[in-house]
Amino acid sequence: MASYNRVVLVGNLTRDIELRYIPSGQAVSDVTVAVNDRRKTASGDWVEEATFVDVTLWGRNAEVASEYLGKGSPVLIEGRLKLDRWETDGQKRSKLRVICEKMQMLGGRSSSDSGARPAQRSRSHTAEESSSYDSGEHHDHDYGNEPGARDAQPTGGGPGYDDNDIPF
Repeated sequence: MASYNRVVLVGNLTRDIELRYIPSGQAVSDVTVAVNDRRKTASGDWVEEATFVDVTLWGRNAEVASEYLGKGSPVLIEGRLKLDRWETDGQKRSKLRVICEKMQMLGGRSSSDSGARPAQRSRSHTAEESSSYDSGEHHDHDYGNEPGARDAQPTGGGPGYDDNDIPF
């Protein structure tokens, strides 16, 4: 029988991220994402319910999240479920958590963050992308031959886009 283990969450971080490194040097961070659900009861009343999900970020995802995200930051997490099992005082315990494989920051820089953190960018990070991004490899696309193409300002990645005076 085939198996499929995929989780997609959109929610807000419940606390600031604490980045740590394991002995091998790999970055890791454990966060909790609050996912809100709003539904109508049989009586017609609206009920809001929050579900708190533990998520583990590894490698570049953990480093990027600790640099750009904090308590209350909206985030999209894609990953897989993992069951942790342990024993405490003779009692067996278990807990489900999500192992993050892709993380995308949502929203933008708010006025309350002025200068506290660099501008947040909506970018998905995976280990593959991070290695090519960090090594300076850029993948240019030629959109000029597509139907409906027009002259427009590029949206990033080219010279001049690391200018700190750009207001976004």
